[in-house]
Amino acid sequence: MTDDDRHRKSFEETAREIAEEVRRSIERYSQADPEDLARAAGVDPDQVREWADTAGDWLRAQFEGAAGQPRRPEPRRSDDVLRDAEPHPLDVPTEEQGIALAALDSGRWTLEPGTAALSVRGGGPGPKDALGLVRELRDRDWIDADGTVTVVGRHALGRWLAAAGDR
Repeated sequence: MTDDDRHRKSFEETAREIAEEVRRSIERYSQADPEDLARAAGVDPDQVREWADTAGDWLRAQFEGAAGQPRRPEPRRSDDVLRDAEPHPLDVPTEEQGIALAALDSGRWTLEPGTAALSVRGGGPGPKDALGLVRELRDRDWIDADGTVTVVGRHALGRWLAAAGDR
């Protein structure tokens, strides 16, 4: 037997072993409970089912359209598709949020230590819903726990000012 034959045989044996291991893995996973697999991957099984249903509906609509068949109307989902949506730090601030960021950044408004209460220094009106506004600004990481405008908050203030200038 030559070295090439030994290497070829070794490669062929290795390839067979790998193929056999893949086959066993597929068998194991095909017999496993999909909910257990989803949980092991850290995903909510109900969310996986919803994704699969949505993907199946979309694929069916694509195939029906490609085959010249009329598309069925998409079913209305009773679930709120935005139920898991969270505020994003790159949002453009609302009017109230932009005013609050500007006032906090200038020091005209401050956050009372250890609270979510805004106090007004100098003149001018305060916010209508201070607690809700502070929560919104914190949720987007635009202010820190002490009410100081963060770097992300300064960028948000810049986006708000730019958007106001475009109006």
